[in-house]
Amino acid sequence: MNDVKKDKSLIKGLLLNELENKGLSYSLLFFRIALSLELIIVHGLKKLGLNNGVAEVIPNPYGFPQWINDSVALAANFICPVLIILGLFTRLVTLPVLAVTLSGYFIVHGNDSLLVRDVPFMYSICFLFLTFTGAGKYSLDNIISQNTINHD
Repeated sequence: MNDVKKDKSLIKGLLLNELENKGLSYSLLFFRIALSLELIIVHGLKKLGLNNGVAEVIPNPYGFPQWINDSVALAANFICPVLIILGLFTRLVTLPVLAVTLSGYFIVHGNDSLLVRDVPFMYSICFLFLTFTGAGKYSLDNIISQNTINHD
């Protein structure tokens, strides 16, 4: 029984948003939707080849098998942002996005000028912010956490 309480406590900690300010909640909703749409439109669609018919060559800085590298990049640039828009498992799904954007900043563009490196840097800062704040009140995370609390 004690393990069940610990499991529920972990779920609550990952999902619960204690943000009461309505303006802040609307701001987080707008922020996560705008940020994620930008990532999908500018980077995700390029990787799928949907913006010009030719899929972008995805850098492989760690030398993973190409299908793994491409899958991670597509998930981080398309699937994870969709989940962030929905506010579903937000803190968890920011992690693959951060892995890709931080790799872009430190490794892929590590020797480039700040003018080139600023894009992965800004994405990293923004998604790191969502990692710490969570999705906010207007999210599926909040609905799940409220249902978890109400069933205790």
